[in-house]
Amino acid sequence: MTAPRIVHGGGIAAAAARFGGRPEDWLDLSTGINPIPAVLPEVDVAAWHRLPDRHRQDETRAAAARYYGTPDALPLPVPGTQSVIQLLPRLVAAGRRAAVFSPTYGEYARVLGNAGVPVDRITSPGEVTSAHGLVIVVNPNNPDGRLFSRETLLDLHARVAGEGGLLVVDEAFGDMRPETCIAPLAGEGRPGLLVFRSFGKFFGLAGLRLGFVIGETAVVERIEDGLGPWAVSGPALTIATRLMGSDTTVIGRSIAARKAALDATLTGAGLDVVGGTGLFSLVEHADAAALHEALCRRHILVRPFDYNPRWLRFGLTPDAAGDARLAAALAEGMAGR
Repeated sequence: MTAPRIVHGGGIAAAAARFGGRPEDWLDLSTGINPIPAVLPEVDVAAWHRLPDRHRQDETRAAAARYYGTPDALPLPVPGTQSVIQLLPRLVAAGRRAAVFSPTYGEYARVLGNAGVPVDRITSPGEVTSAHGLVIVVNPNNPDGRLFSRETLLDLHARVAGEGGLLVVDEAFGDMRPETCIAPLAGEGRPGLLVFRSFGKFFGLAGLRLGFVIGETAVVERIEDGLGPWAVSGPALTIATRLMGSDTTVIGRSIAARKAALDATLTGAGLDVVGGTGLFSLVEHADAAALHEALCRRHILVRPFDYNPRWLRFGLTPDAAGDARLAAALAEGMAGR
């Protein structure tokens, strides 16, 4: 039986339809996206007018290799890593199982299960066995921020690859913790390792629908073939090339400042921050559902979780005014319970 679709972050229109207000007047804290988008570079007319020529993709791949520090691999641009998750069942050998470190981004288990691949939800490397032809780790994890060291991941890769399997490491939230990222170690020298990177989260440009896949050529080419020609638009390639080649220090500092302000707001309201990454914080609360609804009534959207009714995930606010709005809503919502 096909698993039901997952309710992700976002969905402001649906929230506004239920709780009122115009979507543009809501404060959306339900996603893990930089709330201060990078300034868009100029895009040449040819990028809009022509199909994305090979030279444009090659320039982006070279820029991504420098940005992610992958001397042994040219990252493949993809139209969001969700597009590649859809292809993962093709990479599991017949008769083998998948292991997904859980809880995590729900599309992995859903897509694999719908394709008939048996999925084991695991919590530690010791649970991986020779039966697992595909192992998936989101690092840092969404939503709890669980973080494995490079050494742990390399040990896990050696075990999985030694059994002819594939380890997928999703580093969608890795930009703020580059020292833990395994992307620089992926490539021809490590068969059986595939790394996903997100572009839109750190740069605040999720609407571009752009990500990168890093790994050995044979696997990356299978993914490229599965996506088909011209998978990523010329404007997206151009924007990524220029932004990844720019000084991103200011972006990182801005995210760090927004994260510190969010955590101060949450703890100041008496909430218990139990996890997160540079782009979101996870709160545990005994009556999280009531708090979620109280915030919705004040036109602030955060992310609840059906598998853990005590959790709420808060994304970053864009400025001090957003912090103040959230603080006021939390004070009113918690006082009214």
